[in-house]
Amino acid sequence: MDKPIRILQVIGVMNRGGAETMIMNLYRNIDRTKVQFDFVVHTNEVGSFDEEIKALGGRIYHCPRYVIKNHIGYKKWWKKFLSEHSQDYIAVHGHIGSTASIYLSISNSYGLYTIAHSHNASGISTLKDVVYKLLSYNTRNVAKCFFACSQLAGIKRYGRQIVCNNKIFFVLNNAIDTEKYICNDCIKNKKDKELCIDESQIVLGHVGRFDHQKNHQFIIDVFYEYKKHVPSAVLILVGDGDLKNEILEKTNKMNIDDSVIFTGVRSDIPELLNAFDLFIMPSFYEGLPVSVIEAQASGLKCLLSDTITKEVDITGSVEFMSIEKSPKEWAEKIVSMLPYERKNTQQKIIDAGYDIKSTAEWLTDFYLKISENK
Repeated sequence: MDKPIRILQVIGVMNRGGAETMIMNLYRNIDRTKVQFDFVVHTNEVGSFDEEIKALGGRIYHCPRYVIKNHIGYKKWWKKFLSEHSQDYIAVHGHIGSTASIYLSISNSYGLYTIAHSHNASGISTLKDVVYKLLSYNTRNVAKCFFACSQLAGIKRYGRQIVCNNKIFFVLNNAIDTEKYICNDCIKNKKDKELCIDESQIVLGHVGRFDHQKNHQFIIDVFYEYKKHVPSAVLILVGDGDLKNEILEKTNKMNIDDSVIFTGVRSDIPELLNAFDLFIMPSFYEGLPVSVIEAQASGLKCLLSDTITKEVDITGSVEFMSIEKSPKEWAEKIVSMLPYERKNTQQKIIDAGYDIKSTAEWLTDFYLKISENK
């Protein structure tokens, strides 16, 4: 092979979200002498990973964000782009679900292999969910292959018929570099000092963008109740998003703002997890959150909402609870889970198929087989 084949990854913006982190984990670990990634992003913003993508040999193209009223213009952009670049690619790997039926259909017309990838297992609870379902539904009739981060995420997005019966479907694990996440007392002490945390304080933590899905309001309510049991406790919230100011205001009104640390978007997640004592995620829905895999790889116990697939528990250290239960009951559950002896779980993560090296090797082979069959 004189040069690597190129795969076009279609995403919103390459910031430090769950799907984006997963894609970058794969990109760093695939054999880039054989397979290269380029990206179409639905924004003119510069993403957190853009410079690294370019350093790894990837190219970034900026597509207009779809807002229904620009339907014709959106299709024109894709037709023009692929008329100029389709010969560069073997496949289009679509991570944006709402418009996948549009750009994957156009990609089919240019003879490209099309992959739809589901990263969430959302239901229908808001008008936004309804619109998403309507827009994305036809993807099941367009894509040639279907990926999902979990069986549940596949069923929710594509339907049971496709996942279980008559289509090419794969669960692609949200794998991580397990070596980076091994719990380490020295790193913990360093992070505690950096965050002004005393080693005697209990630290609850969450990693995720500030939006409705992640249910930060509930996290704050649970923490407020937990502090009645452990007044010196600290909560660390890692991430950014539209609802961050709302949560800041809430902590201030509840007089717990001096106990809640907002770190913003961070690149040192493995080190930050060392500072946590328990990971909490009461989301309304998820696919299979990579942050929970990372937390388990760091030896943490996790308390999640029971809307999240049980597939995520790969170490036996995850417990599930209904968000219909009160914050007081969640706080009491946390009390019952702490303290515990934190252990090295690396081998469990590897055995469960969540080590990035083996996943990247599988994906490299998958893309190469597509190339061979064209």
